[in-house]
Amino acid sequence: MTQRKRTPSTLKVRQRTRRIKSKSTPLRRTRVRRPDPRAVHLRATETTLTGVARLVGFGVFLRELDVDAELRRTFGRLKPDSRVLYSMTAQMRLLLDAAAAGEARVFGLEALANDPLFVHLAGGVVPSIDTVYRDLCRFDDKALAALDTMLADHGFAPLAQAPPEIVHLDVDTTVEPLFGSQQGARPGPNPRYHGRPSYHPLLARVAETNTVIGALLRPGDTGFGNDDVPFVERCIDRVRAAAPEAAVYVRFDAAGDCTQMLRAIADKGAFFLTKPRLTRDLAGAISLVTRWKTVDWDADGRPRRQVAEVPFRRREWGDLQARVIAVRTLDRTYAKHIYLWDELDYTVQVYLTNERVEAPEDVAARYDPRAGIEGLIRDLKHGWGCGQVPSHIFAANHAMLLLKLLAHNLMRRYVLRRFPELSRWTAPWLRRELILVPGRLLRSPGRERILRIPELSLLARWLN
Repeated sequence: MTQRKRTPSTLKVRQRTRRIKSKSTPLRRTRVRRPDPRAVHLRATETTLTGVARLVGFGVFLRELDVDAELRRTFGRLKPDSRVLYSMTAQMRLLLDAAAAGEARVFGLEALANDPLFVHLAGGVVPSIDTVYRDLCRFDDKALAALDTMLADHGFAPLAQAPPEIVHLDVDTTVEPLFGSQQGARPGPNPRYHGRPSYHPLLARVAETNTVIGALLRPGDTGFGNDDVPFVERCIDRVRAAAPEAAVYVRFDAAGDCTQMLRAIADKGAFFLTKPRLTRDLAGAISLVTRWKTVDWDADGRPRRQVAEVPFRRREWGDLQARVIAVRTLDRTYAKHIYLWDELDYTVQVYLTNERVEAPEDVAARYDPRAGIEGLIRDLKHGWGCGQVPSHIFAANHAMLLLKLLAHNLMRRYVLRRFPELSRWTAPWLRRELILVPGRLLRSPGRERILRIPELSLLARWLN
């Protein structure tokens, strides 16, 4: 009987970065015995303990970026009276800190009001949630546009150090199911809660930095199409301003396969890359293609992946230059399986682009990373609470969405600048490592504030 070979255990996820269980630690020789928790006596006597100790490092970084001054210049007009207790700048910074700490709703400020460090950074007092709700309702169209511009500026900032030659702009929508009667809550396409009123926000990200450079909150019955051409044009203009020499590829799914959208992107000097609607005439043209280029073979030498350019044009395209690329594979494990040949086991995927030089197989390979925006949206909804709305007022919900996206971009800049080894982590893990750390807030004899943190903290290593 052959003895099974033991494989070495894999390194636990994130152990090296978080300094957990160093390999040099000797193995225990005694049996571990758990103590009786009833033997631990509780005493509610501490008033200096905090659970968000590393919020200080994040705040220091935002001060270096002059975020507070930028908020004061741009949004101070929303509460112009100098006698107000809570300025708009303080309220917006409060919400940014709350988002960084993991509180997705305004109601969560009541829990953070028990944390001495959070209260100290808020100015010594956390306002009532009613005050915050009223301040969110102050946002008008001009303030929302300014907040969207600020979001884009911080989203493009990581590109300034090394401007890329190619920028991929991914545009996609998501659904925010609602369980109330908020303004703009209307039934629409909802794969999970059928017929449930919802919002249908539109997002644009730069794939090279995984930051959001444009967002628009829309009612739930709004689809993606010709009405969103101004949004896409605005995002392209922002990319041009941030990286003037870069080639811009705009990637989106089949929902954007409309002539007005494609023509607008081409007129901006950018390349569109999408999956066209597989209409009957397009499917027929693909099935009649006889010349396929094999780009991958299986172990037996049989063609596994083939590509071809399809001679197909829609009448409404007019003089729009577009290539139709078909890719058929034998073992498709994702996306929708489309079979066009009865005698073959191939499934086909179709791509549409106005780029005229790139090889067909490279066009498909360039489109596939667009799936990264799906992971980003999942992280934004579950890690930053972008799927939760705080108010009945549509403009207030739009402002809160933009603030959460701004917090995401600022955290991305913080990680890329201070802790680049964590750049691939998602929001829950980043928050656990960079924000939610225990500490003790003390006052020195000189009335200075001292924050004591764990010795192995990443913030302690950065301070040293």
